[in-house]
Amino acid sequence: MISLRRAACVAVLALVFLPITATLTTPQAAAEPRKRSQAESAALARRMLAQLKVARPLSIHGYSRKRFQAAKGQRTVRCSTREKVLARDGRKVRRNAACHPVKGTWYSPYDGKVLKSERQVDVDHVVPLSYAWRSGAKRWSAAKRRAFAHDLRRPELITVSHSANIAKGGQGPQSWRPQRRAHWCRYATSWITVKHHYRLFVTRSERTALLNMLRTC
Repeated sequence: MISLRRAACVAVLALVFLPITATLTTPQAAAEPRKRSQAESAALARRMLAQLKVARPLSIHGYSRKRFQAAKGQRTVRCSTREKVLARDGRKVRRNAACHPVKGTWYSPYDGKVLKSERQVDVDHVVPLSYAWRSGAKRWSAAKRRAFAHDLRRPELITVSHSANIAKGGQGPQSWRPQRRAHWCRYATSWITVKHHYRLFVTRSERTALLNMLRTC
């Protein structure tokens, strides 16, 4: 009788501890959620891209950065949009009384550079202002263009190296991509997210380039 009870206890303990053992994860298993998340982001980006209108670009005539009151010139109560982005994206950022960063470290995802001087970094519009103008922003109100240029809630503003920002200029993904291939997926999803939110249209070559970058996700 005692042996039967012991056997039953052993069986119960095995059932209790089996789920705990099964939940232990290997390094490969721990990496799976990240991969799935990236795949899900890419799938969502493809759906959003499919909803965007495909059209020929509008004329650049009439474009000026002043039409957007770009981040470098616009100040809020105390800190400019640029200063806010640098504080958000940097590590151990110190600012002076005027809110200007005087010390910090920034990482540029476009080219993988680690920058230790504010003079080496730029705040890039993922969808350049001139490109947005030709994608539909030309027809927007002044208020909507200002909101677009200073939108901190979406992935439109990002800290990058000055050299990467100069190389990109106002180009779209069909003619320029980040130097780091590892950033193509994030870059494409960010570009699509911004265009989808603001209902900006895409060109055929732009759409093809974005789909190609999403294949790296």
